[in-house]
Formats: sequence, structure tokens, C-alpha cells
Amino acid sequence: MGKKDACGTSLPVDQYRKQIGKQDYKKTKSALKATRLKADAKKNSSGFRDAFLVIVAILFFVFCVYAFFYLNLSTEMNLDVDED
Repeated sequence: MGKKDACGTSLPVDQYRKQIGKQDYKKTKSALKATRLKADAKKNSSGFRDAFLVIVAILFFVFCVYAFFYLNLSTEMNLDVDED
């Protein structure tokens, strides 16, 4: 007896989930498929973007080291030149 009374009232969260589920059924299958494909493409492309950013960061670091040594060596060479 108590079980029937408890099932009669559902939690607001369950009502909200049912409402969202009904809205999903209203969408066409092609729209749902397009959304799923877009989400999958976004997940897969993040790996390429991360790899690209790592490569760019390494190249930038190497360039900074190269520029530092180039500037230090070029100023030393200019000081050694005598105007006789």
C-alpha cells in the first residue's frame, strides 16, 4: 500500500528529465545525427589542436634561445672591431 502512494508523486528532477526527453523526441533524427557528428568532430579535432600548440611552443622557445645567443654574440663582435 505504501509503495503505490510513494510512486504517485515524483520528484521535480524526474519531471524535468521527462520534459527534456519529450523535447528530444520532437527533434528530427537528422538534426540529432548532425548534433552528434558535430560533437564528435569537436572531440577529435582537439587532439590536433593540442599537438599544433605544443609544436608552436617548442619552436617559439628555440627561436627565443637563438635570438638571445645571436644578440649576445653580435654585440661582442661589434666591441672587438677597432677603427685604425
